Amino acid sequence: MSRIDDLLAEARRALGPRPTAADLPRLAAEGALVVDIRPVEQRVRDGELAGAIVIDRNVLEWRLDPTSPDRIAEASDPDRIIVLVCNEGYSSSLAAATLRALGLHHATDLDGGYQAIAGTPGAPEAR
Repeated sequence: MSRIDDLLAEARRALGPRPTAADLPRLAAEGALVVDIRPVEQRVRDGELAGAIVIDRNVLEWRLDPTSPDRIAEASDPDRIIVLVCNEGYSSSLAAATLRALGLHHATDLDGGYQAIAGTPGAPEAR
């Protein structure tokens, strides 16, 4: 295995069970913050994720760290569940592990990413 594969496996072990596309509507209804971190090219190609806020990956930590002066208003509660969504669920796992290192202990990511949503009945639709 490559080092990045090791790092990804370590991040996922630390995250524990990751929510699936079928879990996303319930989590959002319960107040989870759903964050789409896909690049604009992927959002244009595949569609926007209904109900999610978009935060570019390169500024994610600054926008979600409750102690950051550059955080978004939705990130003021360090106990809020945050579900990151990337294209296939790889970069979002690494990003969620980083958010946990910042003290956001309920940060996680969507298993399978946006691509898992396309084939899941009841999952949020693209806009």
